[in-house]
Amino acid sequence: MALSLVNDIGKIHISEDIIAVIAGYAAMENYGIIGMCARTAGDAFVELFGGDNLQKGVKIEKINDAQVDVSLHVALQYGVSLPAVAENTKKNVKYRIEDMTGVPVRNVNIFVESIRVN
Repeated sequence: MALSLVNDIGKIHISEDIIAVIAGYAAMENYGIIGMCARTAGDAFVELFGGDNLQKGVKIEKINDAQVDVSLHVALQYGVSLPAVAENTKKNVKYRIEDMTGVPVRNVNIFVESIRVN
């Protein structure tokens, strides 16, 4: 499914997959996040065979034609402040998606799936 934005010239259709890739990159930019965790069997299958899945650990929910919720399943580095990393990640993901696509982000949810020593 795609999100539709309407402007003076016409319509813009943005795939939810593109938004998921942007969210994945934006999450990985943050200090303390050392990886994304598989959220589906498909993600785990791609990970098992060494494929590059930039959407791994990201779920996009379309709220209406031009607004989304983002859920991120992440692995954090041992010793970092979980609330601080989560707050910074939420702000960065929201900013990147809205800046790059113009799609308003209603919520960014962080699910800490594991903590690793890196």
